[in-house]
Amino acid sequence: MDAFYASVELLRYPDLRGSAVVIGGGRDASPQFNPDGTRRYAKLRHYVGRGVITTCTYEARALGAHSGMGVMKAAALAPDALLLPVDFDEYRKYSRLFKAAARSVAPILEDRGIDEIYLDITDLPGAQLDAGHAVGVALRKAVFDATGLTCSVGITPNKLLSKICSDLDKPNGLTLLNAAEIAGRIWPLPAKKINGIGPKATEKLAALNIHTIGDLAAAEPQFLLGHFGKSYGAWMHEAAHGRDERPVVTFSEPKSISRETTLARDLHAVRDRNTLTPIFTELCVRLAADLARKGYASKTIGIKLRFDDFKIVTRDVTLPAHTMDAQEIRRAAGACLKRVDLSRRLRLLGVRAGALLKLADVPEVVAQEVPSEWALSLFDGGADESPAVST
Repeated sequence: MDAFYASVELLRYPDLRGSAVVIGGGRDASPQFNPDGTRRYAKLRHYVGRGVITTCTYEARALGAHSGMGVMKAAALAPDALLLPVDFDEYRKYSRLFKAAARSVAPILEDRGIDEIYLDITDLPGAQLDAGHAVGVALRKAVFDATGLTCSVGITPNKLLSKICSDLDKPNGLTLLNAAEIAGRIWPLPAKKINGIGPKATEKLAALNIHTIGDLAAAEPQFLLGHFGKSYGAWMHEAAHGRDERPVVTFSEPKSISRETTLARDLHAVRDRNTLTPIFTELCVRLAADLARKGYASKTIGIKLRFDDFKIVTRDVTLPAHTMDAQEIRRAAGACLKRVDLSRRLRLLGVRAGALLKLADVPEVVAQEVPSEWALSLFDGGADESPAVST
């Protein structure tokens, strides 16, 4: 989908079309009404906080803003860009709509998140006659008719190439590629265009004078294995030549479900306990709701903390039995907190549920007493007033 969250917001606020808009503010970034009934939008120049951009319109991207950038940093680049809050309920609604529309055209679908899918059109009638062009046109029309949103489609022999091509002609693009065109159209692209080559690998490749996918394809396999390891180096060589045997997977069980939040300001576990406690509890409640909505129970509960020095710490605990109960998740997460040195201020809190089982597969268990050491969290006003020591 093209700038998905931003595009959904433009359906709600059509007067913002053509404007530089950033999605990533809190509720205080919600539009207000002027006395004459027109809307008044928050501007980046007035933003104070540590939020991160979820997405932005192409006009905002042209000014240097991008997903994952701090909102304050974006404000320095585009002070007059408009800011809107994130509304995941609305995005999930449109996600369901666009995927249903795509399935009506090509039913073999792999869900890759809220705004991206893979489709296998190999056996669709007529798809081989025009390299999939008619199917691509039909897909874009079906999605637009169902949602009012545009999407970009890449149609190629495999998932790796289709991922690359879906980004080549955004927005509302349709890119077709066959194996014979890889050298002319794919090799000139930067190596980082291959999904799986991140910033660190890109930097290391550049140090080796490998900048494009073509450079990577020309490198000797043993050279890549020597610098990147047997598995990753071999994959790089195959990917640069456009080889990918992964099938379109129509279903896969999640490994974990998590909830996390970046705090508006750095908070101390003891001195800011009254502020942290409801935030921490709300994360656990939302995690329990996510488990119930998706039909899973968890036996491993974990926490994720990011401190003011950006160090990340994780801890987890295995429960006596699977659960989707918010109170038990809260107790277990609190027990994990007891195992962390909380002397530094916190900037992020997260709670994770792992070792998942479908509710239908969860065995009947006898209720077990919760261990007493789980009963108190450092955020709950327990006996310990000093930060816990990690063990």
